[in-house]
Amino acid sequence: MSTAYVNDDTRLSWGRVVRSHHLIAKPRFVDEIAPALADASVMGLRALPVGLGRSYGDSNLNPGGALIDLSKLDRIVAFDTQNGVLRADSGISLSDILRFSVPRGWFLPTTPGTRFVTLGGSIANDVHGKNHHAAGSVGCSIRRVGLVRSDRGALELASDIEPELFAATIGGLGLTGVIAWAEIQMVPIVSAYIEQEVLPFDDLDSFFDIAEASQNTFEHTVAWIDCTASGRHLGRGLFTRGNWAPEGGLDAHSDKLKLTMPVDGTPLAFNALSLRVLNTMIRTAQSFKAAESRVHYEPHLYPLDAIGAWNRLYGRAGFYQYQCIVPPDGRAAIAELLCAIADEGAGSVLGVLKSFGPKRSPGLLSFPMEGFTLAMDFCNAGARTHALFARLDAIVRAANGRLYAAKDGRMPASMFQTSYPEWARFAKQIDPLLTSAFWDRVSQ
Repeated sequence: MSTAYVNDDTRLSWGRVVRSHHLIAKPRFVDEIAPALADASVMGLRALPVGLGRSYGDSNLNPGGALIDLSKLDRIVAFDTQNGVLRADSGISLSDILRFSVPRGWFLPTTPGTRFVTLGGSIANDVHGKNHHAAGSVGCSIRRVGLVRSDRGALELASDIEPELFAATIGGLGLTGVIAWAEIQMVPIVSAYIEQEVLPFDDLDSFFDIAEASQNTFEHTVAWIDCTASGRHLGRGLFTRGNWAPEGGLDAHSDKLKLTMPVDGTPLAFNALSLRVLNTMIRTAQSFKAAESRVHYEPHLYPLDAIGAWNRLYGRAGFYQYQCIVPPDGRAAIAELLCAIADEGAGSVLGVLKSFGPKRSPGLLSFPMEGFTLAMDFCNAGARTHALFARLDAIVRAANGRLYAAKDGRMPASMFQTSYPEWARFAKQIDPLLTSAFWDRVSQ
């Protein structure tokens, strides 16, 4: 069975910076993937599998080429209720998985800050969550993967079945073949609620102290950072930590949106003065609420999912998210990064700082490593934004850190190849028909 390609000029990544033409196919069943690959080849087009479009930069775009949209492949195939092993089509969203599994007492082993990503996309980007220090990235919990390649057809992969291709597929940005299905080890929960603490802190040293003290006693940790603070208050923010509550019921979340951005925002709302006011307001308001509480997992793990199309907040020119990680001895680099951002009067109200643990992913291109990760949004102000990023890049490079491909839309090829030393080994496993704007840029 084949599936038709249609012209599309509307496909954007989450950052909304790159606007280009694609031909898009939407297979509804696994056996329609191979014909979609064959059709792209006949048309002389390179192809790229994509999910729900939540990658921020250009790793999910293939300008002038073909996209194979897997979001219609959204079925749960099997679930072992005794051992928590779930097998599902790759296009199912994490939201749909949780709505199925939570009432049965099982949760995803790790989850990014949005549940509106697909299972396949999670694997292709080896996503991490607030519990990386305890659980590692999602690649640590993937048991098997079904892959369809243009040159070898359907394959089954695991750590002991084609291990090199399996390692390349975990965090492989969808370039080793089309992930058709996957088998993931879920984790048991006794309630859908989190016992949460919110702790204001006044400077960066205090963040490091709280993070270290929370490492072995809290499963979920993350900090919001005031990107405008400087001097003795550099790195101030709010630290949130929590553990699964022992009771409270197993009610799943609702996907009903509480608010939706109706129109594009204006970048003028993110000048230096407004950012300082907004960040101060957030810290003050949240500090008054700082306390221990029991909350549902939805606001704890997915606070931004309550606002539909929040990516329109930054205006039609779009935005970049800069997410880096530095090793444990890179604390001074985090301070340098925050100084550079505050000096520029850039950033947003969505700055996040978190510690990662030592558990390693099997993925050759996986982003996580032990250390500290800083993530922050920036309005796309053209050359001015890129000049700031060049300054930040130099700090990250000097600290032996790296950038997250799923968030990136402009990393220089030299930085990618230096900070991902397995990239050449990975390149040998790429499906010859597949590529992306990101890969075309960083592999030269």
